[in-house]
Amino acid sequence: MMTPETVVTIGQQAVEMTLMISAPLLLTALVIGLVVSIFQAATQINELTLSFIPKLLGIFVMLIFMGPWMVNTMVDYIQRLFGNIPGMIG
Repeated sequence: MMTPETVVTIGQQAVEMTLMISAPLLLTALVIGLVVSIFQAATQINELTLSFIPKLLGIFVMLIFMGPWMVNTMVDYIQRLFGNIPGMIG
């Protein structure tokens, strides 16, 4: 039977999985944004769109390298979740 603790555990695992999978992309965007901001401060160029293309390229490169790991992690999580459904129901 599904207890409130089980629901909270499933929700917690889903949030952890989301953070773990999104972390490489978010950290890449953060680092690139920081580098571009330092460059803008040093050169006094105040162009808002200057950081868009480097972030886009950085995230694309990170997806190429980390994409297989991200997909495998999600597939493993979903298989575990679906495999546990019979035990949760009855």
